[in-house]
Amino acid sequence: MELVLAVSPQRLSSSSRVFMNGHLSFQIGDKVVYPNHGVGIIEQISSRTIGPNVQKFYLLKIKASSLRVEVPFNNVGTVGLRPVVKNGEVTKILSFLADGKCDNHADWKYRFKENSDKMRTGSLLEVAVVLKSLLLLAKEKPLSFREKKMLERARYLLITELALARNAEEPEIEDLLNKALSKCKLKFPEVTADA
Repeated sequence: MELVLAVSPQRLSSSSRVFMNGHLSFQIGDKVVYPNHGVGIIEQISSRTIGPNVQKFYLLKIKASSLRVEVPFNNVGTVGLRPVVKNGEVTKILSFLADGKCDNHADWKYRFKENSDKMRTGSLLEVAVVLKSLLLLAKEKPLSFREKKMLERARYLLITELALARNAEEPEIEDLLNKALSKCKLKFPEVTADA
């Protein structure tokens, strides 16, 4: 069964975009990132008449699943669809993981909401902030089930996008991230079957 989502607006800003007629422009075959879902490929560009207007859509397939997402051209910026990060951003992320500071709110509900908001921004650096803050928290006390899931999601999003950005295999990127994290005495937890 194939699942297709029609996208509703969320928030995001991105700095490196190619614009056409005021909107971010992609072509069929482009690799893009859909916030909190990960890397996808633009499979189709279509038009549809909605009332008196003709609207264009990108149909993208998310790499990790059979999920297909339809994004109207005029919603690309608001939902956070963006190109895969470039090398400069990769370097910032690795530097942050090795040496950056982050805080955790003591109340788990507030912390979970704050981290969820960061995951939805579409910024891979924000995903790295969530990952590092949860790894720091896990050193102090066991993570809740939901926070463990969020940690695994952040790990997945970082590894898959950085592997694509660096044209490398995922285990190689995981080693690279672990080396950066080890500089502040952190490491990824072992992946379990229920994660």
